[in-house]
Amino acid sequence: MDADGKDAKGFGNKSLNDLVAVTVVILTVFMAISKVKDDNINQAMQKAKSESVDAWAEYQAARIKLHVDENGLSMLRLLESGNAIEKTLAAKQAAEYESDIKKYQARSTETMAKAKALEAEYDRLNFRDDQFDMSDAFLSIAIALAAVAALVDAFWMLYLSWGAGAFGLLMGVAGFLGFNLRPEWLATLLGT
Repeated sequence: MDADGKDAKGFGNKSLNDLVAVTVVILTVFMAISKVKDDNINQAMQKAKSESVDAWAEYQAARIKLHVDENGLSMLRLLESGNAIEKTLAAKQAAEYESDIKKYQARSTETMAKAKALEAEYDRLNFRDDQFDMSDAFLSIAIALAAVAALVDAFWMLYLSWGAGAFGLLMGVAGFLGFNLRPEWLATLLGT
């Protein structure tokens, strides 16, 4: 080895290259495992969003039916007040409208609660997805910095790589464990 840490054939510092190799292996294995989890979260997000849209459509349908029945009952009461309809027939029809109105009011409340719960689940999953996205970004940066460190034979770049990798690992672990950790400024910067 000469004073620059290179051997007689001009190859770089073996200890640096060994550390780079270990760094790359650890980070890529963690990225691969995180990718599986992130893909599963994305599938759950798509399902929650789809079910949320369906629930809101069901809510709107119940609200429309409710308004149709309320209008029908109002028209029936108007006809009843002008003696333009037989009383027994009006009473029977009014009872049907009132029953349907109660049913659609209850269904509206249920479907709204269901839709809001699905939206909350989507937001929870999106939070975790953001954690894995940040993890992936910083681990990729760390791997790139480690490669450059090996090319330029610079320990300081490897240390910088470790810093980016540590943040990437932290975000990934937070995603796996469901910790409430997500720098909002970074989520905003990387988001839409």
